[in-house]
Amino acid sequence: MAMPLHATFVGGATGPWQVDRLAAVRGEGLPVVERLSVIEGRESAPPETAVWTLRGVTSNERYVTRTEHVALVERQPPLGRPEATRAALIPVRKTDQWWNLSQDERRAIFEERSRHVSIGLEYLPAVARRLFHSRDLGERFDFLTWFEYAPADAEVFEELVARLRATEEWSSVEREIDIRLVWDAETRRRPL
Repeated sequence: MAMPLHATFVGGATGPWQVDRLAAVRGEGLPVVERLSVIEGRESAPPETAVWTLRGVTSNERYVTRTEHVALVERQPPLGRPEATRAALIPVRKTDQWWNLSQDERRAIFEERSRHVSIGLEYLPAVARRLFHSRDLGERFDFLTWFEYAPADAEVFEELVARLRATEEWSSVEREIDIRLVWDAETRRRPL
């Protein structure tokens, strides 16, 4: 595994990503903001003007088999592709009942019954993604999922999200926010 990447997602009035939509899918929402910045690094300090911050860190894959891992690596495109000017940040918190299950029970719901990885593989390479873990950092969400895709693949992304939300696994979601973003072409450096 590569070194863990710490990231802070900062919602406010500045940043290279313009917020197109910010909606609570389940549970309490977040305050509406105009822009989003992604600050990499453990010691990242958000600007004083931040309305909210969400922190996460990449980690080892928790619920995939070796075969699934290989398939993901082979098909997963890199983040920051020039054509991928749309993004989604989806913070998720699972229920206490989910976390009280053993690892193998969560895996059974996650893949054997809900087919989370299998569904995701169908949408690669159109949609790139990176998962950040937040639970162990004491944050208000368990996971922050970052997706990037081209405008031409927006409908494909909507289909992916709808299919994942229709699974048994999603019934264990206590809180989910859906933040859709558009890259500001005048900014040179792509985050992540």
